[in-house]
Amino acid sequence: MATSQKALFLTDKHGDWVVNTTDVPAPDRGQLLVRIEATALNPVDWKIRESGLFVQRFPAVVGSDAAGSVDRVGEGVRDFAPGDKVLFQGFFNTVQGTFQQYALANADVTAKVPTNVSVDAAATVPLGLATAALGLFDQYCDASAKLFPPWDLGGRGKYAGQPFMVFGGSGSVGQYVIQLAHLAGFAPLIATASPHNAPHLQSLGATHVLDRALPADALQAEVRKITRAPIPVIYDAVAHATTQNAAYDVLAPGGRLVLTLPEQIDEAKKAAPPAKHVIHIVANVNLPERRKAGQSLYAKLSGLLEEGAIKPNRHEVLPNGLAGIPDGLERMKKGQVSAHKLVARPLETP
Repeated sequence: MATSQKALFLTDKHGDWVVNTTDVPAPDRGQLLVRIEATALNPVDWKIRESGLFVQRFPAVVGSDAAGSVDRVGEGVRDFAPGDKVLFQGFFNTVQGTFQQYALANADVTAKVPTNVSVDAAATVPLGLATAALGLFDQYCDASAKLFPPWDLGGRGKYAGQPFMVFGGSGSVGQYVIQLAHLAGFAPLIATASPHNAPHLQSLGATHVLDRALPADALQAEVRKITRAPIPVIYDAVAHATTQNAAYDVLAPGGRLVLTLPEQIDEAKKAAPPAKHVIHIVANVNLPERRKAGQSLYAKLSGLLEEGAIKPNRHEVLPNGLAGIPDGLERMKKGQVSAHKLVARPLETP
């Protein structure tokens, strides 16, 4: 039984990334200790270092996506056993961050990895899927569009014939938005992305892919060619000022715009009637206000993956385990990663 492990630490706010040794934590009641075989990188990881947000205690272990093998189970856990392959969403603390070789997972928001999904692929799922799912289908939290979940009984096809749009369809979150909206029956399902990513997004359920470089007025014109029906829900997975304002213009009166970053919509637009609703989300299934929806999602996640109703992101495995993560984060920061996720294998750390 391992008592020490390697972890990638952020040494201080705006500090360096350093691989060092730390203790292996013990699971509390309702938790699992997971031996992390794969962890995926997300934009929030480099933004934590750049912005100084979310994490205040250092040295810190971050990372939000992981898959691996159950090492130990805490008291009260009934549905998991040592050796089970699982995936889970990490949290911003030194025992639940996923940039390390062992981390704790809350069993009620952990799912088993089906045999048709690799551990590397499974690690691309948790954060992106949670951000998509909770932003659209969390019926227990106000920071959501509060649509009926397609993973619940009666949810598939519930919104058939209603148009839907996602800005940034080729990113990790955008790909899961497309898949969930497709399961929910939305059509036409319009995504913005680079044209070379269109075939992949159409394979996930998008009916139309518009060039993300289109100016706002040209974008509106293309949307009107696709549908004259008002679009009641739009998900902006890019959430820069330009996309937020373009999305707000396309959104139906009384509609709901879901943003992954803080709002930057022109005040004049918001002041003009009719009213439109803007929702900024922070989606982690470990948060108390998100836990109930997370439990609902994770209860069905293994089946959705096994069926192929939810497909993991395409991915690239980085060399050198945890030591390869800083270079991967720098590539993401420079915009050098498109339509796939970077994955590191902590157990391969030199």
